Amino acid sequence: MPSAATCSRSGPSLASRVARLESVVYHNRIGTQRERVERLRTLAGSLAELIGADREAAERAALLAKADLVTDMVGEFPELQGLMGRYYAEHDGEGAPVAAAVEQHYWPRYAGDRLPAGPVAQAVALADKLELVAGMFGIGNEPSGDRDPFGLRRAALGILRIVVEGRLPLLLPDIVAAAQASFVGVPAVADATRAVEDFIYERLRGMLREQGYTANQVAAVVDSRPAELRELPRRLAAVREFEALPESGALAAANKRIVNILRKSGSEAAAAVAVEQLHEAAERELHTVFGMLEPAVDAHCAGGDYTAALKALATAKPAVDRFFDEVMVMADDPAVRANRLALLRRVAATMNRVADISRLAA
Repeated sequence: MPSAATCSRSGPSLASRVARLESVVYHNRIGTQRERVERLRTLAGSLAELIGADREAAERAALLAKADLVTDMVGEFPELQGLMGRYYAEHDGEGAPVAAAVEQHYWPRYAGDRLPAGPVAQAVALADKLELVAGMFGIGNEPSGDRDPFGLRRAALGILRIVVEGRLPLLLPDIVAAAQASFVGVPAVADATRAVEDFIYERLRGMLREQGYTANQVAAVVDSRPAELRELPRRLAAVREFEALPESGALAAANKRIVNILRKSGSEAAAAVAVEQLHEAAERELHTVFGMLEPAVDAHCAGGDYTAALKALATAKPAVDRFFDEVMVMADDPAVRANRLALLRRVAATMNRVADISRLAA
């Protein structure tokens, strides 16, 4: 392993090598490493602001991140890229967060590898991976079968781990859109925003299954395409606890029934529930129960206590059972039918506030 002493202070600085990246092709349809560095700098700066990192440090680290590719050391030993960059940066007097980010922006390199430490390194590492995935999808180089020559699956997993395990306040649609925007002016790169999001959500499913969650538990949380990824562990833990409750099976089945009714009814539901049109005792009771549950569930969710939110829903089982035993939802009277559908829509919104519990039904 080379040491910092390997790098002579008398040699060119890392910053002076950036211009030489103009002669290094990143991809023949996208451009050079120098052009890529500019995209990384812009993207890393934007991400830094979102996660509370030093924007100037993140942009500086992104500018220097690939400069060691044109050093003799990395030319001879490619596996040292990043590490040598950090040594050069330290010798050049770059700040500690910048030097660390130059090395760590490649992390994690493989499943189970360590994650970048500190917000500057996190911002640059995310920029590197998001730019890679957005660019390759934009020119049609998606993974196919076992083929993934650009390591896009690994990059997507890295994005997920950095955001989820680092509990970063980032919304997936926002960061994918930022990555896509960095390619404005690159004609070969098409807008692949939706495909990139789909790809990352699929990697998320695989990651969660490997962590021991069941397919139904994962579907309950991921099928709705949650934007705030950092909340996933707590939502999944809550779903797992809810599933162990004796009421969960019946509520999941009832919720699945509600979802199916609402889907088949199309736009028949009224805009809001008219209390004066709730003629049956069972529908009035359901309205009252969820009128009390809705603010309680919202408060639990706002506080991040998703387990308490789902456990509160378990208390609604008797009212839900009674409603379906005694009330004909698709009544002949259009006004009554529309009102009951509006009630079910409200019930479903509250029941699915944490996760789509209908996915837990067998």
